[in-house]
Amino acid sequence: MSSFWNRAAACGAALLFLSPFSVPAHAGPVVVKMATLAPEGSSWHRVLQEMGEEWEKVSGGKVTLRIYPGGVVGDEDTMLRKMRVGQLHAAAITGMGLAFLDRSFYGLHVPMMYASDEEFDYVRDRIAPMLEARLEEKGYIVLNWGDAGWVHFFAREAFTHPAEMKAMKLYVGAGDDSLTQLYKEAGFRPVPISVVDILPGLQTGLIDAFNATPLAALAFQWFALAPHMADLKWAPLTGATIIDKRAWERIPEDLRQRILEVSRNASQRLRREIRNLNEEALKVMAKNGLKVEHISPATEAEWRKIVEDTHPRIRGRIIPADVFDEVRRYRDEFRRSPAAGRAMAR
Repeated sequence: MSSFWNRAAACGAALLFLSPFSVPAHAGPVVVKMATLAPEGSSWHRVLQEMGEEWEKVSGGKVTLRIYPGGVVGDEDTMLRKMRVGQLHAAAITGMGLAFLDRSFYGLHVPMMYASDEEFDYVRDRIAPMLEARLEEKGYIVLNWGDAGWVHFFAREAFTHPAEMKAMKLYVGAGDDSLTQLYKEAGFRPVPISVVDILPGLQTGLIDAFNATPLAALAFQWFALAPHMADLKWAPLTGATIIDKRAWERIPEDLRQRILEVSRNASQRLRREIRNLNEEALKVMAKNGLKVEHISPATEAEWRKIVEDTHPRIRGRIIPADVFDEVRRYRDEFRRSPAAGRAMAR
C-alpha cells in the first residue's frame, strides 16, 4: 500500500498527462485516461481494470482505458481541473468530489438521512436521472454509479458523544468553504485538507479525527493512527465514473451504448462486493487494534439533533432546495413501503 505515496510513480504518471486528448480520429485507438483515488490493487481499481478490458473487447480494440489509481494525479478537485483542460478524460470520483461540479450531489450525503442500504438505493435510483442530466449540461457523462460504503468517524481517542468529537480537530475536504463553515457553526473544529493529506495530517497532529468508510480507513492505513471508531452510520458514500463529453464523443457513436452497458454492469458487480468488503475491513482492523465504540440510542439522538438542526442551513445553501426536498420525499416514500419493514428486519 505504500506505493500510493511513491513520489516516483506520481512523477511518472504526471508526464503522461502532458498531451491533451484532442487527437485526430485516424490516429489509432481512442485512449481514455482515467484517474481515481482508489488504491492500486483495491476492489475499486480491479473492477475499473476489468471494465477497461471489456471496453477493449466490445470495441474491437478501438477504445482503450488507461487508469491512474491511488491519487497519483492529485485529489478529486485536481482531477476535475485536469479534465477541464483535457489532460485527463475521465474519473471515478466520490459524490463529495462531484459536488464541486454540482451541489445537488450533496443530497446523497446528508448525514443520518438514510437508515439502510435499501433506503439509500431507493432514493439514489430515483434522483439519478436528474443528477445525470445536470452533469451533462456541464459537459460530463455519467458512465456508472458506485458505492464506497457507510462513513463513520475515526479518532485518536475514544469518543461517543458529539461534544467529544467537537473537541477534536476534524478533517473535512478542502475546497468547499461553505461546508467548512457549516461544521464550525455546528460547533466542530474542521480542518480543511486534501484527502491525500489525511495520513500526514494524523502523523503531525494537524488533525485528530476524520470520517471515512471502513474500507478506505483500512486501505490507506489511516486507522492505525486513529484507532477508535464510532458504530454510528453517518452517511453513505456514493460516487460515479464520469467522462468528459468531448472525450465521450470521440468514441465512435455506434460503440457508445455498448461501452455504457459494460460500465453499468461493472458498477453493479462492485456495489455488491464493496458492501461485503466493508464488513471484512472492520474485522481486519479490529484484529489490528481498532476499537469500535458503541453508540447508545440516547447518544444517537444527540447526534441526530445536531444534524437536524442544520437542515434549515443546508437546504438552499449547501444543497439546492428542490434536491433536498426530493431526497426527503423519496426517503419518506420508501419508509411507508413494505420494503422498509424488510430492510429493518435484516
